[in-house]
Amino acid sequence: MKSILSISSVMAALLLCTGVHAADTPSFPTKPLRMVVPFAPGGGADMTARIISETLAKKLGQPVVVENKAGAGATIGAAYVARSAPDGYTILYTTPGPQITNPHLMKSLPYEPDDLKPVSKVSIAPSVLVINSNLQVKSVDELIALARNKPGQIRYASAGIGASSHLNGELLQTMAKIKLQHVPYKGTGEALKDLVGGNTDMAIDTLAVYMPYIKSGKLTALGVTTPTELSLLPGIAPIGKSLPGYDASPMNYLSVPAKTPEGIVNILNKAVNAAIKEPEVKDKLLQQGILAEGSSQQEIEALISKEQVKWQKVIVGAGLSAK
Repeated sequence: MKSILSISSVMAALLLCTGVHAADTPSFPTKPLRMVVPFAPGGGADMTARIISETLAKKLGQPVVVENKAGAGATIGAAYVARSAPDGYTILYTTPGPQITNPHLMKSLPYEPDDLKPVSKVSIAPSVLVINSNLQVKSVDELIALARNKPGQIRYASAGIGASSHLNGELLQTMAKIKLQHVPYKGTGEALKDLVGGNTDMAIDTLAVYMPYIKSGKLTALGVTTPTELSLLPGIAPIGKSLPGYDASPMNYLSVPAKTPEGIVNILNKAVNAAIKEPEVKDKLLQQGILAEGSSQQEIEALISKEQVKWQKVIVGAGLSAK
């Protein structure tokens, strides 16, 4: 009996010394989880979320149900999760909008950006700078030179004001010190149609959308928005080669309500990172032009802070800020 008591005492002392308590290792999850996508079904984020949710469910041992709560630039879904119980059962699958760009693009939000706690990075969606055949340039350097000779005459298409395809172009203008003519559309489909038809000159948008047109020769790729070359587009250099520091690949990541216990956040983080390392998941994402890429909880928090500063400068510099 004394030996048992002695061992128990030593274990208790060790737990106190290391700061580990029963509350730090919760029994989670014990029921299905909801993954809220703040966009309509069928879009890139929705498809990616559904691919990941299947394997994430296996890692957690509970179903992960994807729910679409679209509208108001992703703020409806973000607000829903921010106001949910901080128990880890309601997760936001999101893009930069809710925490990074919307706070500067919108006068008010139905939540505070800090009401959401990032869990892990999930993926990045590389974009590509494409031009139609009417624009007689063969590189990013030539494009910049042409824009300087013809300020405001090169038209770049986007999926709408504040969309990543819009901000990608604003970042290009800022860093290259050029002036382009922005032509916003109501969505990527309309922008693509006019670009292929020759009604606009260029775009910087999601690789997955433009890849078929690059392969068919209807559009020409000049550069990718990632810091390094992509295996999906061999031979196409990063825009950053011409403009050091240019990096504009929207990331997808998971968030939970801010007051969610760290123990639960850690469990979710480990499960997400394990899920996206599965070859089947990586292959399915790659087929959509998406690169699986995880992170620690601290890394995603630091990255969001960095991106907030970066895009605030672009938004304010372009006169888009609603503040």
